[in-house]
Amino acid sequence: MKHLLPTLLIALPLAAQTPSVEQRFRVLDRDEDGVVTEAELPQKAWRRLLDADGDGRITLAEALSGAARLRGARGLGLGAATAAEASPPLQEAPAVLKAAEHGVGRRLPDLALRELEGAESLLSARLQGARGLVFAFLGATCPISGKLGPELARLEKQADAQGLRWIWVCPVAAESAADIRAFTAAHGLKAPVVHDREGLIATALAATTTTECFLVDATRTLVYRGAVNDQYGLGYSKEKASRHYLREAMTALLGGDLPEVAATTAPGCALDVKTAAAPAAATGLTYHHQIERILQTHCVECHRRDGVGPFSLETYEDVVENAGMIRRQVERGVMPPWFAAPPAHGGATPWSNDAALPERDKAELLAWLAGDRPRGDPADAPMPRRYPAEWQLGSPDAIVQLSAPIAIKAEGTMPYQFVTVTTDFPEDRWVRAYEILPTDRSVVHHVIVQVHAKGARVRDRGEGSEGYWAAYVPGNTHHAYPSGFAKKLPAGATVSFQIHYTPNGRATRDQLRLGLHFAKEPPRYVVHTAAVAHARLNIPPHAARHVEVKEQTVPFPMNVTGLMAHMHVRGRAFKFEVLPPGGGEPEVLLDIPRYDFNWQLRYDYAQPKFLPAGSRVRLTAVFDNSAGNSANPDPDKTVRWGPQTHDEMMIGYFEYFTPRKDDVAME
Repeated sequence: MKHLLPTLLIALPLAAQTPSVEQRFRVLDRDEDGVVTEAELPQKAWRRLLDADGDGRITLAEALSGAARLRGARGLGLGAATAAEASPPLQEAPAVLKAAEHGVGRRLPDLALRELEGAESLLSARLQGARGLVFAFLGATCPISGKLGPELARLEKQADAQGLRWIWVCPVAAESAADIRAFTAAHGLKAPVVHDREGLIATALAATTTTECFLVDATRTLVYRGAVNDQYGLGYSKEKASRHYLREAMTALLGGDLPEVAATTAPGCALDVKTAAAPAAATGLTYHHQIERILQTHCVECHRRDGVGPFSLETYEDVVENAGMIRRQVERGVMPPWFAAPPAHGGATPWSNDAALPERDKAELLAWLAGDRPRGDPADAPMPRRYPAEWQLGSPDAIVQLSAPIAIKAEGTMPYQFVTVTTDFPEDRWVRAYEILPTDRSVVHHVIVQVHAKGARVRDRGEGSEGYWAAYVPGNTHHAYPSGFAKKLPAGATVSFQIHYTPNGRATRDQLRLGLHFAKEPPRYVVHTAAVAHARLNIPPHAARHVEVKEQTVPFPMNVTGLMAHMHVRGRAFKFEVLPPGGGEPEVLLDIPRYDFNWQLRYDYAQPKFLPAGSRVRLTAVFDNSAGNSANPDPDKTVRWGPQTHDEMMIGYFEYFTPRKDDVAME
């Protein structure tokens, strides 16, 4: 009987639920005292969801309210199939493959290997006197290749000591010899490098990414193909690898055994390998006429020289070089980054910064990539985009910089850094725009900036759990407020920076700066950011779809201008809703069916959203603490609130404004 109420709550829509909820409530209420206690409902997770006032006793009213909350959560992973379930995950870890279907056990042709430095030989000659050979693919400009660099250097050294030969293969034709030499020098790689410009080696091995490795025995038989390990993938990083696939395969080969895992996928930058069986389609599309404009509109702001993207897409050559990765990320729905559910019934988007790729642009881009990729007439090209060399918003009026650089290690993960800087402004300043600029953008995941009044106690209270003053997250590095709007920077304030660094394969240093642009006069409206945080998280081990709900009353009329969700690597989906004063049907403000920790986007309203006093905001989040979550640090752990990535958070940020004379904040 103890399972009847949870089953019922999930099973039926609210309109048909009420009688059954009442009946099941009576069944659970064995002593008929009008409340359900811990003894009558022992499941802690369900009690926490239903016991709204936390007194340990669930009333019928609380059970009915819990049913309503669960109905609101159905789009986040309960009940019928959801967007999150129908779409592939945003993170991608190595997946085990059926080895025989991917060439393992077959003999390789006697490949001609021409080194970057000019020496040329056959594969059979390289194998003479050796116990085997590793072909390790690399992309000199691929970020995942860079992260794997230190481990690959260790494996290269181990192979040499154990009688295994090693060949580096760069399959990206457009990368220069200087790029490749810089990569190998940065990681101390010593083995010969082959620049596979024509794709002959990649085709012979059926390689798919720039991180794939191939282990061949002395008879040229393929023994293993796949990932180096599972520490890094698409959309995630772990402190340590839990599986060392290539290292395990090398050990098995040297011991005369077959690897336990002989083939995996290798998350990395996708290679653009065409087969004769897939003839190019004639589309009539050309780079200069259509594709260059699509990329300028949706991609180049980040993917340009000195941009936050890992490679440039400013030229035809750039696009062809990265064609495989472009196609893969667009098909997966990861690029351009935008994760809000589309408007219902094809309605207009409420978001001023909606970056979703229109269907027509997506279809044309994918069709051109699948075809012969004609360049077209240069006379049809759009005007080139020009970007500032440093500050995107122009030179700031003032700069707040960390007092000393922070050392970033080469591998694994790092705890959040908390740094404070005291300003010396003699009077209050009104900030109309800000920009956060790291000195090494490649290792900065996100930054939360808070401002503390002069003399206030400053401490790290968690990741923006009291709101934030400014933020740097992937896709949002700067922000400018409309005319007449600004944020307050009190005289002599202390500015605190909470910084999440992600090592990328090489040790480096960063000393980020906050650029401030001041309003010339006091604004008419003051911009605030409030946080609705659910700090009583309790996510059980191995739970693949754990739901948490948080509600809070709106204390005064609010004009909301933007929303942002924050969870850590177990976060799967997030929804903002508002319930009108006095009850009624909830309205969805923002639905993120596929939340991605790597893209904590801010969603800005085109027109402010008014929330009346007395209404209640409801946040619903789904967490994946299972082993199936490739980014999960430890599926055996009960996860609670905490500041580090291996902990969890559940915060909904609301940016809103008030008239300057009414400078209040949400409690």
